[in-house]
Amino acid sequence: MARTRSHTRRHPRSNPRGVLSVRRGGFGFVQTAEGEFFVPESKMAGAFDGDLVEVAPLPVQGGRAKQPHERKGDLRAGEKPAARVLRVVDRAHDTLVGRYEVAEPFGVVVPEDVRIPYDIFTMRADNPDIEDGSLVRVRITTFPSRSTAATGVIEDVLGRADDERAAVDVVIARHKLETAFSEGALAEARDAVLDEDGALASGYRDLRDRFTFTIDPADARDFDDAVSLEPVEADAVPEQAAGERGTGVRIVDERGFGAATWRLGVHIADVSHYVRWNSSLDLDARRRATSVYLVDRVIPMLPDELSGDLCSLKPDEARRTMTADMYLDDRARLVAYELYPAIIRSHARLAYEEAQALLDEPSDDGLSRRLATLSRLAKRRFAAREKAGGLDFDSVEARVRLDDEGRPTGIDLRTKTDATSLIEEAMILANETVALHLRDAKFPSLYRIHEQPSADSLAALVPVFQEFAWFGDIDQADFVAGEAHVVQRVLEASAGRPEGELVSSLVLRSMKRAVYRPACAPHYGLASDAYTHFTSPIRRYPDLVVHRMLKALIGGRPEKFDQETSALGWIAEHSSDMERVAEKAARESQELKMIEYLEQFIGRSFSAVVSGVATYGVYVRLDNTAEGLIPCKNLGSEYFAFDPVQHRLTGQDTGTTYRLGQRLPVVLTAADPRARRLDFRPARPER
Repeated sequence: MARTRSHTRRHPRSNPRGVLSVRRGGFGFVQTAEGEFFVPESKMAGAFDGDLVEVAPLPVQGGRAKQPHERKGDLRAGEKPAARVLRVVDRAHDTLVGRYEVAEPFGVVVPEDVRIPYDIFTMRADNPDIEDGSLVRVRITTFPSRSTAATGVIEDVLGRADDERAAVDVVIARHKLETAFSEGALAEARDAVLDEDGALASGYRDLRDRFTFTIDPADARDFDDAVSLEPVEADAVPEQAAGERGTGVRIVDERGFGAATWRLGVHIADVSHYVRWNSSLDLDARRRATSVYLVDRVIPMLPDELSGDLCSLKPDEARRTMTADMYLDDRARLVAYELYPAIIRSHARLAYEEAQALLDEPSDDGLSRRLATLSRLAKRRFAAREKAGGLDFDSVEARVRLDDEGRPTGIDLRTKTDATSLIEEAMILANETVALHLRDAKFPSLYRIHEQPSADSLAALVPVFQEFAWFGDIDQADFVAGEAHVVQRVLEASAGRPEGELVSSLVLRSMKRAVYRPACAPHYGLASDAYTHFTSPIRRYPDLVVHRMLKALIGGRPEKFDQETSALGWIAEHSSDMERVAEKAARESQELKMIEYLEQFIGRSFSAVVSGVATYGVYVRLDNTAEGLIPCKNLGSEYFAFDPVQHRLTGQDTGTTYRLGQRLPVVLTAADPRARRLDFRPARPER
């Protein structure tokens, strides 16, 4: 008798999925909806760091995979259950950068990224001229498996692996950043001309006699914003052109209209005049979406003929701008504004340090008086924004100094000053003003959106902050709910304390990323109902789009306007993505040179703050912002239990505890620039 088929319904087993994060030791972790899993090096199944993988949990009893910090015994609190990779769902890498080694008949590419332990085999006969030791980019054609090696084809030779500047080339190649402009874009840039007379004849206002100036970092190469400030009489404020479609004039506060005492001009390079929709310049700029500021170079969004010359607001040079004249009362409240194209001539170029010196020791000249007034207005603008719920993070920006050969010579720390704040507040006001104008006109545009942080991300900070006495005065429910004034109080309460910078950093990390969207929505961090990016069109594509939209609103829609408006959705998404890529590349380039600089200090002691705690060790942050790891093996021979709620490691023999925000003397034990890794150990107390 034939067997009958069972009609029992079988449900496919659902396995956890997540992104694999590989550590230097070869093991990794996968964060899934079911929790985080530890993946031993032997269970990677050919997966790379960053891949989306499907995993299967390994048995806890018997034969359990050894965790990187483990001694003996069963799975303890805080340890991750082990798993193996079943399959790779989505690959994060289709190309890699590595060192080319000749091994006839192969050319073997050894990845520069130490988290990818798989060599890529190419055929030597396909590239017989590539020298041993070259730095190359390889496209992977076959990924590694349990039974086969990875194979690929060489796409590009980047230079010599031992070249001093090669490490930054690796960053560029890894993030697939474009470094060359198309011939069409270069030709259009070379052919661009200012044409002052043509600009004035077509309606640009002549502001060449108005005193304007720029304030930028000392090493800035392009100047896309200038400011001006003059006292005005109330009757000098332009009246609303009633019923005139597309006007760039608006009275914001009728009651305060007669009280306007200052005209703050923000003048932004008119890039849109030179970069027309769908031109070669536009296509190149659109793909890049942003300039990338690396440690030793800038990869500009536009060719140098524009970014460094014709669009740059250089002193004593006439330039086209889009100008926002904003009329403020003496309490820095906006009462009216006017938006229009103009021709300006910058009268002075200041570095932030020079501007700050003039604020610290004011003189009686016109520039010094303008700076003092601008600073006073900026402080009132900031106070009003803070009252509305705007957040101010205590951040320090580190920049590595390099010599002419690209070798690091020091680390400069940049903090907020009155000089940086006065420019920042002027730009924020201009961005808000343009956003409100476009929103209220119901005109197509791009906006800068910042959503409120999730309750889960803020709730995760509560156990950490409970370690600090000042947090007892904070309403925890309102903090978790993201009530802006309560978040503000957390930042204020921790400011100036040893843990202040860490608290600011943790709160900042809990925030959602600001993004571009074609529909207006609030900006949480700035407490703004409408915000856009208008002030940097030389280096950000969304700003260029906003300029085009503003011009179309004020002066009439150009040809192909519908094409551009229909593309706003994907332009917003692409620009947000490329912004993340540019920030990551810039951060990596700074980190590798910072670590290269610190190589000379191996064996030295540093003061540090615990910035992260994990099952495998403690992350620490030096005062110069460099961050590294104290692996568990460097903490001592005892077993350290990890508490994921309190974010602490505790020694089971001595009770020694490491927790977030703890100040800790450390000794640098290893520095690997290519892997962007610093290793430390706790400093032994002096006897």
